[in-house]
Amino acid sequence: MPVSGRGWVAIQFLLMTAVLLAAAWPGLGWSGHGSLWAGVPLFLLGAWIGLKGKADLGKNRITRPEPRPDGELVTGGIYGLIRHPLYASLILLGFAWAMIWRSWPVLGLAMGQAVFLDVKARREERYLIARFCGYADYRRRVKRLVPGLY
Repeated sequence: MPVSGRGWVAIQFLLMTAVLLAAAWPGLGWSGHGSLWAGVPLFLLGAWIGLKGKADLGKNRITRPEPRPDGELVTGGIYGLIRHPLYASLILLGFAWAMIWRSWPVLGLAMGQAVFLDVKARREERYLIARFCGYADYRRRVKRLVPGLY
């Protein structure tokens, strides 16, 4: 049975909540402070990408994978570097959270969240191709989550 648009959102919300709360599990982390020094800049980068993506998307932002019926294809700003900056932001924030808290459970959940968001992005792209005639060309030019790589 396919997942509905609301189902995708619900799963995403549950994963995000689990990533946040898993940091509270005591005794399931690694030692040392090196990952803290990597996690904080990664967290700030993830937050910036998310805020920039939200601002650049503007009124076209919607929680479900389907585009707004009255929406426009956004290819400028951060969307000129990556097609899914909001998902990239959540992925970075999840890994940063794991590094800041030095938590194995958070790291595992962040990996699961990354896979889920990649699958959700692929699903969303089917809707975008059907809705916007220029999306296929945009998809060939701009990578999904990591500028120039993926």
